[in-house]
Amino acid sequence: MKLLLHTCCAPCLIYPLERLRKKNYEVTGFFYNPNIHSFAEYKFRKQAVEGYAADADCQVLVPEYKPEEFFRAVHMQEIAPDRCTICWSLRLRKTAQIAMEKGFNLFSTTLLVSPYQDQLSLRHIGSDIAAKQDLEFYYEDFRSGFRKAHETARALGIYCQKYCGCIYSEIERGSKG
Repeated sequence: MKLLLHTCCAPCLIYPLERLRKKNYEVTGFFYNPNIHSFAEYKFRKQAVEGYAADADCQVLVPEYKPEEFFRAVHMQEIAPDRCTICWSLRLRKTAQIAMEKGFNLFSTTLLVSPYQDQLSLRHIGSDIAAKQDLEFYYEDFRSGFRKAHETARALGIYCQKYCGCIYSEIERGSKG
């Protein structure tokens, strides 16, 4: 089965890719993250994903970076968790759209590996989007592999970011002292 895997960053790709391949899924990454700010941060993360994916023999689709899509989506709803739910929906809708266009059977997201993301919301959003398409949302709680994957990323010299990606999460992180 062909699965399109929304990929937020290289460290979060490591464990889901390993698990999905063990289950015999044919995985293609999809680096769609208009939420990432600044452009320099976007480039660091994109290069890290492309580098790790090449080493892991995983194709990654990378659409044009359009941060305005994120800002339009969250306009006047910049406070978490509302902003996060909108952002996840934006990215998973685009993943489902591309999955349909490219003939994938399923789609999922590496966001499911992060202990900092709301699993229940992600599962609900993915399932709702899938129900409106002729697709299946693959849900698995990948969080058990988060720490090991990040240790692997650091050992391999893969860029590890310090915030979710959007400017609002960066400000929130910085204001905590």
